[in-house]
Amino acid sequence: MRGIGETERWAPGDQILWRYRGNGPRRHGPGPGRTPNPVHICRPVTVVQDTDELLAVWVAPGTECVKPVLADGTDVHAEPLATRYTAPRTTARSPWLGNGVLKLARPGEPWSVWLFWDRGWQFRSWYVNLEEPRTRWTGGIDSEDHFLDISVYPDHSWLWRDEDEFAQAQQVGLMTPAAARQVRAAGQAAVGVIRDWGAPFRDGWEDWRPDPRWRVPALPADWDRLPDDWDRTPSAMPS
Repeated sequence: MRGIGETERWAPGDQILWRYRGNGPRRHGPGPGRTPNPVHICRPVTVVQDTDELLAVWVAPGTECVKPVLADGTDVHAEPLATRYTAPRTTARSPWLGNGVLKLARPGEPWSVWLFWDRGWQFRSWYVNLEEPRTRWTGGIDSEDHFLDISVYPDHSWLWRDEDEFAQAQQVGLMTPAAARQVRAAGQAAVGVIRDWGAPFRDGWEDWRPDPRWRVPALPADWDRLPDDWDRTPSAMPS
């Protein structure tokens, strides 16, 4: 594999990491008293498709993932909204509960689209996760979640999600007014795609099924390693 930002493609069945950094100005890089925000969400995934137009990956049920939790181990969403983004946090390993999720991401787009099924592969909905365009590196992709999301249903209806968290993130300084305007504009662009029933909603991904031969990816011990370090040192991620 090549380094960060280069274009070598993964093959179907390859296992990579889908990661999110913490939010806030610190992510912009080192400086006096500043360090890059660490990865706080990590999901080992299996590549379904990787082309110039689309990266599709599968989060298998039971996959061991990393998620943010409060310092005492409590789920983040148990914290009142007013202090949800200021209370001390850490990370915890946790299995992906319920059914798996198919994630679709077009290069350069500030969102990814996730597909959810109920038991028996009954398709439930799409979920548009607004996020920073993803950075490719040897072991996977990195992004930053932008709080605001959209649910989309088979009857083509849709609704905004997490507008309260989006507002609170701005209130506590995790997102500047200018950045918030850009995120809202990205959301409106995604709504335009939904209204036109463009890709990927029209593409039939709800009928996709994972290869039964795929094994569940393991979470590597160095899941939070900086991308540059993955390029210099052999990864613990299984090949």
